[in-house]
Amino acid sequence: MTSGLFAFVVQKHKATALHYDFRLEIEGEMPSWSVPKGPSLDPSVKRLAMPTGPHEMDYRNFEGIIAGGNYGAGAVMIWDEGRYSPEIEVDKGVRRKVTQLSEATEVATASLRDGNVKFTLYGKKLHGSFALVRTRGFGSMKEAWLMIKHRDEYCKSGYEANDYDFSARTKRSLAQIAAQG
Repeated sequence: MTSGLFAFVVQKHKATALHYDFRLEIEGEMPSWSVPKGPSLDPSVKRLAMPTGPHEMDYRNFEGIIAGGNYGAGAVMIWDEGRYSPEIEVDKGVRRKVTQLSEATEVATASLRDGNVKFTLYGKKLHGSFALVRTRGFGSMKEAWLMIKHRDEYCKSGYEANDYDFSARTKRSLAQIAAQG
C-alpha cells in the first residue's frame, strides 16, 4: 500500500445478542469494537463501543454462519466495508486527513494507544469523519469506548443502522444469511 488508506469493515452479528463489530486496519491487524446499536451518521448520537480484541485481516471478508458450539455462534453479515484515513486534530474541531502511508500508520497506532482515534470513512454506507474515544467505563465495565460521528456533509439526523439490513457485498439480509449460510 502506498497511500494512507486502510481497510475497515462493519460486520452485523447475531450471536447471543445482535450487535455490530466495527474493525479498523492498524499495523496488519484489525482492532475491533462491538457496537450494540450500530454506527450512526447522526452526530447527536454517541454509541457505546466495547473492545473485543484484534482480528486477522482476512476476517474482514467473512459473511456467513459461525457454527454452534463456537465462540460467537450465529449469522454474520458484512454490513459495510471500505477504506479509511486517519485524522489529526489541528485545531478545535478542525481535522486533517493523513494520507501519506508512514505518517498514517504512525498516527493510527498512536491514536489507538492513546484512546482517541479520529478517522474518515469511505464506505458503502458510512462516510465522513468519526472518532472512537476511550472512556473510564460504566459501572463494572473496565474499558469502554464511544463511537461518535463528527459534523460534516455526511451527517444524517435519525440515522439507525438497523434500518439498512442488507449486506454491502451480497445485498442479503441477516435473516437470509442465517437461512442460507
